[in-house]
Amino acid sequence: MKHLFTFFALLFSCNLIFANGVPDSTLIKLDAAIDNHQFYEDQKIKQLKVLKERAQRSEKLSLEQQYKLYSALYDEYRSYSYDSSFVYINKLRAIADKLNDPVKQEAVKIKLGFILLSSGMFKEGFDTLRVVKTKLLPTPLKQEFFSLMGASYYNLGDYNKDNFYTAKYNQLGSRYIDSALAISDPNSYEYLSSQALKFLKENKTDSSLKQFQTVLENFKLSKHQYAIVTSTLSDIYIRKGETDQAIQLLAEAAIADIQSSTKETTAILILANLLYQKGDVKRAYDYIKYASEDAAFYGARQRKIQVSAIMPIIAGEKLNSIEAQKRALILYSSIITLLSLLVIGFVVIIFKQVKKLKEAEKTIKASNTSLQAMNHLLMEAEKIKEEYIGYSFHINSKYIDKIERFKKNIDQNLTARKFDEIKLHVNRIDPKKEREELYHGFDKVFLRLFPHFITDFNSLFKDDDQIKLSGIELLNTELRIFALIRLGITDNEKIAQILDFSVNTIYSYKTRIKNRSLVPNEAFEDRIMAIKAI
Repeated sequence: MKHLFTFFALLFSCNLIFANGVPDSTLIKLDAAIDNHQFYEDQKIKQLKVLKERAQRSEKLSLEQQYKLYSALYDEYRSYSYDSSFVYINKLRAIADKLNDPVKQEAVKIKLGFILLSSGMFKEGFDTLRVVKTKLLPTPLKQEFFSLMGASYYNLGDYNKDNFYTAKYNQLGSRYIDSALAISDPNSYEYLSSQALKFLKENKTDSSLKQFQTVLENFKLSKHQYAIVTSTLSDIYIRKGETDQAIQLLAEAAIADIQSSTKETTAILILANLLYQKGDVKRAYDYIKYASEDAAFYGARQRKIQVSAIMPIIAGEKLNSIEAQKRALILYSSIITLLSLLVIGFVVIIFKQVKKLKEAEKTIKASNTSLQAMNHLLMEAEKIKEEYIGYSFHINSKYIDKIERFKKNIDQNLTARKFDEIKLHVNRIDPKKEREELYHGFDKVFLRLFPHFITDFNSLFKDDDQIKLSGIELLNTELRIFALIRLGITDNEKIAQILDFSVNTIYSYKTRIKNRSLVPNEAFEDRIMAIKAI
């Protein structure tokens, strides 16, 4: 009986190993990197904290120094978080305009185009890049612009996967790459990697492979550059049918992405799909979940779509794998029962295993249900943001009221000739300025969430009735009232309390605005609520 038990135990173990795929050393390293991703994330946050602390004191810097500092922040965020990089793009644009520097103004467009394309906003990205005045650009910026346009058309072709349009996009991409190559140093990383990419899109896989190997052998690459090269190189091996080599390269690329805290990436997504095809469902499921979290963190719309197309398939296959294991166990128990009543003890063990598998099945089903709810949670996240902004704004407003009462009490003490030294300190408190700063902060956060709010708001009026803001204004009182309404704060009394007006004043503002609009008064606020966030 002992030998019989050992035989079936080995048979069962082999079945599991075959189903999940034999672990590779690089995949084990990737698993460890995923487990320790918070460590690399903390390093990234520390770097950002240093730069952001310098940015808080940027008013002491010259405009040129500010531009350099915000460029560094943009570089840190560009492949990490779309929302944050967009914030610093706007700061760079404002500084470039103040400097009246055409080169910097065009450079900002290139930076903006990059993050728009990275986030899946292809139309907006190409619209931004098409208006770049290349004649004003120095050679390095021209090279960057042409390379970005080329890579973007290639990516658009990959995303569409259409026989007609993909070929068209690849042709456009190659034209831009040719322009970049014409002005690049033939011995530079940029030249060799761009040429290798062009060879790949032209199906010259051997030339592309040789070029990428030259890059890996002759350049000291950053983690991000290494991830790009190895991830692209894996595509060559996929085309050659050498899947194991492709998996090795994609795992190395994913490790480099995690270590550099790069969120806008495709390596781990492609890796999950390849592992799924090879039968390693467990790892495929773990990796696709990680890819989903990265896409959501960065705000990459096209990545979310790609992940959502694959995730249910892998999750379903994982559930099928559990079912297959369950059926195998039942088969084994039947065979053992037929062999002898002496193996009743073995049947008991199998029964326990089945029970464990049922528990695992419940866990997987619960996880699948949780994944299905993920889309709903993502939609609710925006509402939570809005509630949080309204709540924070309300608390800050109360805080300013407390400051006003504090100043009044101190003034009374000073009138009574008490604590003369307090008066000088108290006079430094300027509630009006504090409130203006509070409004300004609210305006910035709101416009980051609703960048098209002013344009959409003005579209509800004739040209003569549209709100025109001064150069320093982000929102005025009328816009701020309806911004609060868009956030879900519709009570006039609460709006009056937040903006320090009377309820009648708020009612008058709202009535005056609605009477000037092109839509019926009763539908006006519904149109405001229909304005979309990013």
